[in-house]
Amino acid sequence: MSNIKVGSVVKACAGRDKDRWFVAVAVGGGFVEIADGKERRLAKPKRKNIKHISPTDTLIDTGGLTDKKLRKLIYDFETRNLYHEDRQPLDGEVF
Repeated sequence: MSNIKVGSVVKACAGRDKDRWFVAVAVGGGFVEIADGKERRLAKPKRKNIKHISPTDTLIDTGGLTDKKLRKLIYDFETRNLYHEDRQPLDGEVF
């Protein structure tokens, strides 16, 4: 089985959500329910096959999590990842 746990930050690898970041809010039976706080709210998460997502090593505490906090956490994670991936510096920018 996969190492996906509740609170794992995952990336969708298939479907209309492809290449978007989510957080796993429920795991079981070969499926994961994911939410991003914007289009997929915590109240109505997307059910996705475990084969169609890619987990990261990052875990988020889901206790007391709101859609607004979830959006902020995913935004921070996404910008941190995009900044550190093989990106060329802009003029005058130093890594």
